[in-house]
Amino acid sequence: MIINMKLRQVWMACMVSMLVILSGCDSGTPTTSQQPAASQETVQQPESSSAPTTTSTSAAPATVAGERSLTIMAPAAPGGGWDQTARALQKVIQENKLAANTQVINVNGAGGTIGLSQLINSHQGENNYLMVTGLIMLGAILTNGSAVTLDQVTPIARLIGEYDVFVVPTDSPYKTLADFIAAWKTDPGALAIAGGSAGGTDHMLAGLLAQALGIDVSKVNYVPHSGGGESLASLLGGHVAAGLNGYAELESFIKAGRLRALAFSSEHRIEGIDIPTFIEQGVNVSLANWRSVVAPPGISAEQKAEMVKLVDDIYRTDAWKATIKTNNWIDMYMTGADYDAFMQAETTRVAAVLKSIGLVK
Repeated sequence: MIINMKLRQVWMACMVSMLVILSGCDSGTPTTSQQPAASQETVQQPESSSAPTTTSTSAAPATVAGERSLTIMAPAAPGGGWDQTARALQKVIQENKLAANTQVINVNGAGGTIGLSQLINSHQGENNYLMVTGLIMLGAILTNGSAVTLDQVTPIARLIGEYDVFVVPTDSPYKTLADFIAAWKTDPGALAIAGGSAGGTDHMLAGLLAQALGIDVSKVNYVPHSGGGESLASLLGGHVAAGLNGYAELESFIKAGRLRALAFSSEHRIEGIDIPTFIEQGVNVSLANWRSVVAPPGISAEQKAEMVKLVDDIYRTDAWKATIKTNNWIDMYMTGADYDAFMQAETTRVAAVLKSIGLVK
């Protein structure tokens, strides 16, 4: 009898406890009053649910690093210098966890001005977007009469520079630069020269070479391509007599014996690269192609500073230094007011060069 009464008391206590717990669950709000310790643990929210979320779009994170996804546009076809630079940046960012996720997209055409237009018109105010650009685009803007210019974007940093190499297919009859020059002077239009976009670095160099050799620039048969990959295909396919491209784009094909390097566009020979310069072969021409990154227009000063910090972080990594060395790039890193002034000076210089060789009026 006593046992039955005690069992009944225990049973009633359990029922009351269950009703209290259930009523707390039905209300949608955790309750901690008058509950045993075990019941408090049952209805208590996890710590993470009470912490502020990081998905709000009302304010940008303090830094790009590790916080959000990043898109890097290469405004040219895969395989070229802009594409190589974009993918090198992507690799360093991923290896060093400087952003949550990084993707590279290619938007080719018109010397990069199609990609530039897309950056300006479709991504204004986006602080997780970068585009690779460079000397080539400055020329293309002028030669294509582009409605958009680099004055409209947010400058972030100049990264690297690269010299051009002048090549011919391995089975070409031209064994030296002198051989090619002799034939070129005889009939400039008969020898097609492949290179990057119209008005870009390669095109400027072809014009400067012709000018230095006394060849009528208007008769130069320059064949522009939207990317180094397409230019390379024309060379390897025997569709052109020669080509001008960045050394990093052609290095493996030169070393494999599929292309013959006749001249390098640096002022002096580069250590580790056994290719004579134009200057040492009697042609007083040198030219370096630089590359940089820019962000869309419309981002705040704080957001610009975040992007500059990201690129600073990339630049300081051992991986980036190794990338520069592997690709035989020139370290031309520059940010801030110096980079802004450089861009203004380059815009003026490129216009003068293109006018001097007859590519723009």
